[in-house]
Amino acid sequence: MNNSVRKIAIVADSAIPFLRGVLEPWAEVRRLPGSAITPEEVRHADALIVRTRTRCDERLLAGSAVRLVATATIGFDHIDTAWCAARGIRVATAAGCNARGVLQWIAALLVHLSRTQGWNPGDKTLGIVGVGHVGSLVQQYAEAWGFRVLCCDPPREARKHLGFLPLETVAREADLLTFHVPLDASTRHMAGTALLRTLKPGATLINSSRGEVVDTQALLASGTECALDVWEHEPHIDSTLLRRALVATPHIAGYSEQGKANATALAVRAVAETFGLPLGTWYPPEAAPSAPRPIAWSELCATIGGAFDIEAESRRLKRSPADFERIRDGYAFRREYF
Repeated sequence: MNNSVRKIAIVADSAIPFLRGVLEPWAEVRRLPGSAITPEEVRHADALIVRTRTRCDERLLAGSAVRLVATATIGFDHIDTAWCAARGIRVATAAGCNARGVLQWIAALLVHLSRTQGWNPGDKTLGIVGVGHVGSLVQQYAEAWGFRVLCCDPPREARKHLGFLPLETVAREADLLTFHVPLDASTRHMAGTALLRTLKPGATLINSSRGEVVDTQALLASGTECALDVWEHEPHIDSTLLRRALVATPHIAGYSEQGKANATALAVRAVAETFGLPLGTWYPPEAAPSAPRPIAWSELCATIGGAFDIEAESRRLKRSPADFERIRDGYAFRREYF
């Protein structure tokens, strides 16, 4: 390499795994906690590789040299995409990267609820709100496990007329209502007072998408049972809601080894495409590849606890809610096995 050529300057969230040493032959990489990425730190950066903890907007980016913001996450509500687009800053996401990790969280939760509440899949109607990368997987597996599944996806229904049901219909009939939507103006507080009033008595609300999809105060006032991986105002979560949740985890539903490897690979690919680096097909060599397969409910019940003990994770957060961020950042990624 010609040493006279300036290396690319990259600021990266230090909690993003598998990244160390990958870009260094072509870039100067500065790693910082997501909350410590400031305007001063990014002023001379060419690219940012971030997670949800870094708000990428005019306050952070104005006057900087940034040409690319790559987020190693499915969601991008922490990025002002309109502001970036108007200034020629490319935004790259990791859409679909951790879909099977979230599926595993949902599977572990369903098994836990079936055991503690004494039901079988054939007894229950599962309502799915948002049928994208994650929701479509949940639908596929839940139907195979024997649940009656009802799906709602207003944007897709408006575009393609695929036969998705109205949200109120799904909410009214569901015993378990799970949200898999991005956060935007149409989904913020989607689960608010009006929707919660339509739920049948004894229904359980499940959220592993974004905390702000659910109105915390409305949920508390409704008395609806819930299982939550995401929370409003993370990492400062409502203590009453934490106590009341049947299952509570610190935004780790998608934290599988394969999901994290996919996310980092997609971020590296975005850097490679933007700056002409020979890393377009890079994937972390230390990460086991995903091995999707069908799994019967009986096998799932017998094996999921060994792969992901969701009850232990819930107890851990409930014991130490002030450690939300530390638990999340130090989480040992679980391995996908279906």
